Amino acid sequence: MMRRKEQYSEVTALTITQEIRIRFNETDPLGIVWHGNYITYFEDGREAFGRKHGITYLDIHAQGYTVPIVKSSCEHKLPLKYGDVARVETTIVDTPAAKIIYRFKIYNGAGNLACTGETVQVFVNDEGMMVLNYPPFFEEWRKKVGLEK
Repeated sequence: MMRRKEQYSEVTALTITQEIRIRFNETDPLGIVWHGNYITYFEDGREAFGRKHGITYLDIHAQGYTVPIVKSSCEHKLPLKYGDVARVETTIVDTPAAKIIYRFKIYNGAGNLACTGETVQVFVNDEGMMVLNYPPFFEEWRKKVGLEK
């Protein structure tokens, strides 16, 4: 049986990679990144994705919508450490539902997978109501980047 999550496919053409340098204030006394900071690294990935592909939070807001996160997951595999230059790969998931799903892979400086994760965001209009269909501007964006066939 196929799980619902597996029905959606990653759009690898819409993957961005961004380097981040692990700062001292992101680590615990042992120099290891505190687990809560990985969510911040996901945010860095979403911001970089939006800038590269023309779908930033400000672009969405200008259309009268917000996209709050309704779900996030993070699986730690290896620790990141102070001074590491890590790589965050952010990929959008092509889904027929009116939501934005991002998947993340974070690699340490040696190129080893340190963390995977996912965030799910929904569209909320300027009246505070969640919308159940893609807003027109997002449908246009999907066509522009090749998600709509």
